[in-house]
Amino acid sequence: MRFLNNLYLKLFKNKKKDKVWLDFYSRENNTIKFTNKSIYNYLIDEVGEDKNFIALNYFENRITYNEFFNNINICARALRSYGVKQGDIVTICLPNMPEALYVFYACNKIGAIADMVHPLSSPEQIKYYLNESKSRYLFLVDFDYEKFENVIPETLVYKTILVSPKLSMPAGLNLGYTLTRSIRTKRPKMSDTDYMRWNDFMLRGVAYKKEYSALVRKNDTAIILHSGGTTGSPKGIMISNYSFNALARQSAVNVINVRPKDKIVTILPIFHGFGLGVCVHTPLCLKVETILMPEYDAKRFYKIWKYDKPNVILGVPTLWESMINNEKFADVDMSGLKYIVSGGDHLSVSAEERINKFLEEHGAKVKIAKGYGMTESVAATAYTFPDVNEPGSIGIPMVGNEYQICDVETGKAVPNGTEGEICVHGPTLMKGYLNNPKETKHMLRMHDDGKVWLHTGDIGYISDKGIIFYTQRLKRMLIVSGFNVYPSMIEEVLESHKAIKQACVIGIPHPYKVQVPKAFIVLNEGFKFDKKLEKELKENCRNTLAVFSVPKEFEIRTELPKTMYNKIDYKKLEKEEEGKTKK
Repeated sequence: MRFLNNLYLKLFKNKKKDKVWLDFYSRENNTIKFTNKSIYNYLIDEVGEDKNFIALNYFENRITYNEFFNNINICARALRSYGVKQGDIVTICLPNMPEALYVFYACNKIGAIADMVHPLSSPEQIKYYLNESKSRYLFLVDFDYEKFENVIPETLVYKTILVSPKLSMPAGLNLGYTLTRSIRTKRPKMSDTDYMRWNDFMLRGVAYKKEYSALVRKNDTAIILHSGGTTGSPKGIMISNYSFNALARQSAVNVINVRPKDKIVTILPIFHGFGLGVCVHTPLCLKVETILMPEYDAKRFYKIWKYDKPNVILGVPTLWESMINNEKFADVDMSGLKYIVSGGDHLSVSAEERINKFLEEHGAKVKIAKGYGMTESVAATAYTFPDVNEPGSIGIPMVGNEYQICDVETGKAVPNGTEGEICVHGPTLMKGYLNNPKETKHMLRMHDDGKVWLHTGDIGYISDKGIIFYTQRLKRMLIVSGFNVYPSMIEEVLESHKAIKQACVIGIPHPYKVQVPKAFIVLNEGFKFDKKLEKELKENCRNTLAVFSVPKEFEIRTELPKTMYNKIDYKKLEKEEEGKTKK
């Protein structure tokens, strides 16, 4: 068998000299087939008949697959009872909690589209998302009601279902949450029929007896995720059943040693492709116990490591920095760790070395792996294996994917070792941007080979071994704690204030968040910068943008540097800050 596999690789290599990364995979992996099933049906078939395994662990409340699928079915019936039909869009604005996943899979079962929205979105953002998608149903975490109550009536939303994070907590924690947080949460009046509670919603499902499943096709849009694309304007990213399931299939190959009943910590949010696809759908399909964390809590994160002893964990670089700097972790045994993966932002070589040293000191037999991708490809499209985990690299294309480095100006492919724009072809590419064919055409381009390629806007190169290295961003974008932040959007909000003449935002280093925004501003005549003005500017940003877009620092300038084309030279400001950091 080994002889035949080696013979295949030699023959394959001779035919695919430009795809040398194929040599790192077996024949079976290089000829992998992806399913045409719906997301829900794929999960059902992968789990099989034995559903007594633990699917979800939510604050030590362990939910079996039997309970999980039963709640999905009740939720699906409840949606149908309110008239939700195939192709309708349902917005899910919830953190990592069981109810969010019931709705997600229930939507897929009846053929509805799950619109995944960040609970920390600003009122203006949530209004934009809802109006862009024309969503009629909104599942909203209850503590967001007060923030969004004034903008929801300005949308097409017919019914908002309020969901509390305490619902699936064990009795003791449920009571504690009620006394400390829930009791202070503002709620709509009982007479307001535009809103309803989760439990009342599910009772509708119990009472509904009609047929509620649908014939869902592989290319049907299943999910809408959100990103700024190549510019700062918000965009809905349409993901098909086929693409989402393909990611789960690819990820399963990358974690070949994972077994049923292993445990994964899911701290990455489900409104992000990385969290929803790699940290929820993939482990559930592998019958892995998925430990949900609705928000980062250092104490609970430590307890999970200490007592649950997870086998797999994925996170952004800020999470690992927090972990290795937490003194409590001195007594944590990590010998059972099978995979630890960093994604969402570039992991520096120095940080990679610190983390690997920390892992070794705590008994781990593995080193941190890296993934690379973007929401327009659901999540990761490249991944590092033990044999291809070179410092600074982002690994090799995941099975079924192809990478091409293209000249930024001409769009033509360049030889290995040459820097250019990273382009990706594969089964996980988005269908396109919602209601935005122009930007879709810019991102998804047909090349001379007749294939559609995703232009990432990132610069990198492929080594002679087929290993990919990321070097820098072509587009102007910051990543703060793993989230995309667009300086142009912050600048627009700042300049809307009467005191601001001009603004320019760049990213500056941060010990945990990697980057945070810093604003350089020029004041209009007659204004001075003081605590009051700073508070107003930050408040304006909070009301319009997500919380991680609020500038950490402000610097007053009499004028901003300009390029020869009379544009603000943000690169010069970046160099100035880089010089300060070095000093």
